[in-house]
Amino acid sequence: MLIRASAILCSSRPHGEHGAIVRLMTADHGLAGAFVAGARGRELRPLLIPGNLLEVEVRARTNAQLPSARLELVTSRGPWLSEPLPSAGISWACALTAATLPEGHAYPPLFEGLGATLDAICHAPSARGWARVLAGYEALLLREVGYGAAPSAPPEENWSALLTRLERQGKIIGNRLLADRARDVMGARAILLDRLRRITGD
Repeated sequence: MLIRASAILCSSRPHGEHGAIVRLMTADHGLAGAFVAGARGRELRPLLIPGNLLEVEVRARTNAQLPSARLELVTSRGPWLSEPLPSAGISWACALTAATLPEGHAYPPLFEGLGATLDAICHAPSARGWARVLAGYEALLLREVGYGAAPSAPPEENWSALLTRLERQGKIIGNRLLADRARDVMGARAILLDRLRRITGD
């Protein structure tokens, strides 16, 4: 197996003394898991931030072997990790993608949608703008994995209605997509919703 592509880093966890196992979202190959050697070193550590856009080479000699990956940074989400709301939004969007999609199945709309969501989180003037984009990404993911279309947002949806819609979608995601691991992954969403609820008014 050999993949050379742009990829969004969705998750990274330590493996062994110096390495990490990452999950990478690509347009044409879907989600790919791979081992990154030296991941805890000074050079690679800044690359292994969820949400980062990378150029990757993923290679495996056999189908039974865990692939290895080489990474090159294109766009870093690191500058936004110190901001509570953007950090929570990035963490949830990436955790949702990593936890719900099967590996090796291409979802080009989700790759584009995740990229657009992360861009909105990082560059919209406030969470009022990007929270609607995030809700749209959740609805897109539900549709792409076979759970039908979530109700469309009303044309003049206020902030309270958007929070209600996010809460409703969260129940669907937790009960249907993450039933076996809802506590682990949905914790990221709980943090996000708690921070969004602190924004008041329309």
